[in-house]
Amino acid sequence: AARGRTVAVLGCGLDACYPAENAPLADRIVAAGGAVVSEFPPGTPPLKENFPRRNRIISGLSLGTLVVEAARQSGSLITARLAAAQGREVFAIPGSIHNPLVRGCHELLRSGAKLVESAPEILTELKIPFTKQDLTEPPAQPEKGAEAAPRLDKDYEILLDALAFEPCGVDALVERTGLAASSLASMLLILELEGRVEPQAGGRYSRVG
Repeated sequence: AARGRTVAVLGCGLDACYPAENAPLADRIVAAGGAVVSEFPPGTPPLKENFPRRNRIISGLSLGTLVVEAARQSGSLITARLAAAQGREVFAIPGSIHNPLVRGCHELLRSGAKLVESAPEILTELKIPFTKQDLTEPPAQPEKGAEAAPRLDKDYEILLDALAFEPCGVDALVERTGLAASSLASMLLILELEGRVEPQAGGRYSRVG
């Protein structure tokens, strides 16, 4: 949406997109000029032990790693530690002390990660020049006849229905949808990148009208 380039790193072979419902997203990434990569040969299943290995590639490809939400036992913390070991910057967003999904972020902040609350803070820290227009200009409209955005799958529709237009926290969304908190975090991020939801103060989210 920001006209950047997306690189997705898999913890399995390229012929086994995991989770399966993300296959259309993988196709969109490639069609937009990004890449889907893996160090595992075709036919490799998404084994649990593959993902920490995968995370070191994610952090190595990046100038910095931003942890938005993470429980104390979280793969995101593995990625953050790898980023630090690789000499990359580590950023974390703070949240409510009552939210178990930000305890990992607070642990990172105590360990020296940089506290950030906005994109300009990250760009400034990485010495990437930007203007206010860079951050506020709406994404380019698709050309006439361009393919429409794919229909959301059922879980995403349930999440949007539960979110409504009033700011709502992850804990409340877990109760309303029955979805796992770890899944909600990634789903909300994808919906934010697509311009369907926007973050609010206190780690809450609301739908975009």
